[in-house]
Amino acid sequence: MLILSASPSSSTLSSSSSSHISRPLISSSSSSSASFSTSLPVVAVKAGARLLSIRKLRCAIFCASKVRGMAEIVEEKKESNSTAAAAAAAVAVSTSENHELPQLRAFLDARTGEDLLSAIRKAVEDEKLPLNVAEGMEELYQNYRNAVLQSGVPKADEIVLYNMALVLDRIFVDVKDPFEFSPHHKAIREPFDYYKFGQNYIRPLLDFRSSYIGNISVFGEIEEKLKQGDNVVLMSNHQSEADPAVIALLLESKHPYIAENIIYVAGDRVITDPLCKPFSMGRNLLCVYSKKHMGDDPKLVEKKKRANTRSLKEMAVLLRYICWGGSKLIWIAPSGGRDRPNPVTKEWYPAPFDASSTDNMRRLVEHAGVPGHIYPLAILCYDIMPPPPQVEKNIGEKRIISFHGTGISVGTKIDFHEVAGALEDPEEAKMVYTKALYNSVNQQYNVLNSAIHGKQGQEASTPSISLSQPWQ
Repeated sequence: MLILSASPSSSTLSSSSSSHISRPLISSSSSSSASFSTSLPVVAVKAGARLLSIRKLRCAIFCASKVRGMAEIVEEKKESNSTAAAAAAAVAVSTSENHELPQLRAFLDARTGEDLLSAIRKAVEDEKLPLNVAEGMEELYQNYRNAVLQSGVPKADEIVLYNMALVLDRIFVDVKDPFEFSPHHKAIREPFDYYKFGQNYIRPLLDFRSSYIGNISVFGEIEEKLKQGDNVVLMSNHQSEADPAVIALLLESKHPYIAENIIYVAGDRVITDPLCKPFSMGRNLLCVYSKKHMGDDPKLVEKKKRANTRSLKEMAVLLRYICWGGSKLIWIAPSGGRDRPNPVTKEWYPAPFDASSTDNMRRLVEHAGVPGHIYPLAILCYDIMPPPPQVEKNIGEKRIISFHGTGISVGTKIDFHEVAGALEDPEEAKMVYTKALYNSVNQQYNVLNSAIHGKQGQEASTPSISLSQPWQ
């Protein structure tokens, strides 16, 4: 899998930076206990050196949610926090400067939220931003601000101002010069670290006090298999655009290797929506067209099918090729899209898995010529960024954002031959295997739901699903 991305090199800039956003100073720690790593997006440039264009770095490509079908070095000082939530909030405050492609200094120079909104409106007046994108940017700012302020985290105003300044700047940069995703996309880590940019944006939305991981020991088992050169696939439900960040945030204290190197099979919407693209640029993706949106434009159906065929062939190649230091870890949502609440009960549950999707992935793993393992993964995080109630055709959905507890859980691996190998009918075997994967995800999801929404905490654990908070 998994060539670890090198951290951006850095060199100190003159203190006369033109950015005026207040930068709260925080401590940095590699410890996996109370606080998380506070390494933050840093753009490395030397004083007087020419700014590098991100467009020159598109040679970095890799892969991975729907099979059928996301500098400045500053001094830091320690801040002690008495609770895990305070520690999590503190590390959400990014201390880096963004000097790469400063297309609209009004965002990065903003002193207040009103400055950010004024910059958006001025860009529309100057015909530098389409009105619909600008309206989405304003809505995103307001919803993010409300969520972070209501969380009660320390320095909430500064977190909102700084994170949203970066987000709006990245959106503006991409509107001006749109980034084109290759079928394989490797997370862009330099000169601007889009991975940590996304992590720092989502971090203050997670209530770590009421967030949980199920079966942390199984994640350890997965990491060992990756280090041995095996392939691993996570068959998962899919709840929100924030899923990749939630997975990485909950794993970063104990398993940062997994957090940074998951390959996400991603639908086309997360690489075309202007408000979503900057976050997708920080993830390893294999880009496909979701079955749910295949027929949105009848004229493009055949083109989308051909693109999916190419992407799946690329995945097959990736699974066969063992990189130095490990193999491939792929995250897939066999449902083909995000979970939706029951229209009558309003309760959330994992969307059913598509049997053809699970079988396609299984056969790719088995025919790779490399040992492969498939694990069921459950995610519960819809509260922080729920999707629209129904699947929408048009790009540009409304982003509702909240502060809430989240959870992930991984079950023991499920082997096709042990579950369905004795069945003679291939279609029946496919269905039985898919049901086994889905049932495990559903069971884990119910435990997470009891812990988070039922407020049972770790007492919701069962003999097969042990909940913990490794960031404590």
